[in-house]
Amino acid sequence: MTTATAPATSTWNIDPAHSAVEFAVKHMMVSTVKGRFGQVEGTFRIDEANPAKSSITAAVDVTSISTGVEQRDEHLRSDDFFNAAQYPKLTFASTKVERVDDENWKMTGDLTIRDITRSVTFDVEYDGRGIDAFGKNRAGFTAEAKINRKDFGVNWNGLIEAGGVVVADTVKIQLNIAAVREG
Repeated sequence: MTTATAPATSTWNIDPAHSAVEFAVKHMMVSTVKGRFGQVEGTFRIDEANPAKSSITAAVDVTSISTGVEQRDEHLRSDDFFNAAQYPKLTFASTKVERVDDENWKMTGDLTIRDITRSVTFDVEYDGRGIDAFGKNRAGFTAEAKINRKDFGVNWNGLIEAGGVVVADTVKIQLNIAAVREG
């Protein structure tokens, strides 16, 4: 009699104290405004035998947005942008993981902003893995993607007198994620 051995799958939780969800967007056609979401949560399910079968779900709290200017942050929380009162979370759920090489991956998934879901692909770099001072197994990842904010119903803008717009459509997203293995 033989028994099938289930693939080794591990669960990892995002460590919000050591992770960053950041964005950058052109302002007034010439400068770049950067911001971050201070509250992120999520879970990785890593298939150790076949990493391409791994997955992630994550969410950020829209009210935790910070650009360093409170008036701008309030505007970003308003209905002109994220409408945090009605849509308090931005979510991501992976649908496909592709290996590029030993340290680089492509992760495609469903990004939801303002209740609008679009497929987005992140370029992911595996930053390493190790045991911390408390005996916990940790791993790090960096990921980047570009989205068009209007694809998610984030349409507000203003015109500049000399020509152009106040806020560019393209938003760069950068993730620096630390994850801790359960168990």
